[in-house]
Amino acid sequence: MKYYYTKSTNYSFEEAVEITTNALKEEGFGIISEIDVQKTLKEKINRDFKRYLILGACNPTLAHEALLAEDKMGIMMPCNVTIIEQPDGIVEVSALNPMILSDVVKNDRLECFATDVRGKLRRVLARI
Repeated sequence: MKYYYTKSTNYSFEEAVEITTNALKEEGFGIISEIDVQKTLKEKINRDFKRYLILGACNPTLAHEALLAEDKMGIMMPCNVTIIEQPDGIVEVSALNPMILSDVVKNDRLECFATDVRGKLRRVLARI
């Protein structure tokens, strides 16, 4: 099983960020963090890197359910979504496949949660 889902697009980087953010909101996710990897690597270690943004997305209702089922789940939150501009100009949007959580965390109560999140993230990618 792949640990992520991805979608390639011809949108500009900025368009992909906006479309992804809006699609996440439509599925009940808010963006609670944004990491500009390109900027951070330049500032911290003076290295050039491609445009790469990590969006920390959180659906509060689902996060609450997951934490009630397994209080250590916070180490796997928020749901990270990456937006990466490849050298050929293609922009890729990727999200974690939450079903891998069942392989890592042995808790049957999380299966329903993972299935729900998977559906939401796949719908987000389908909108791009």
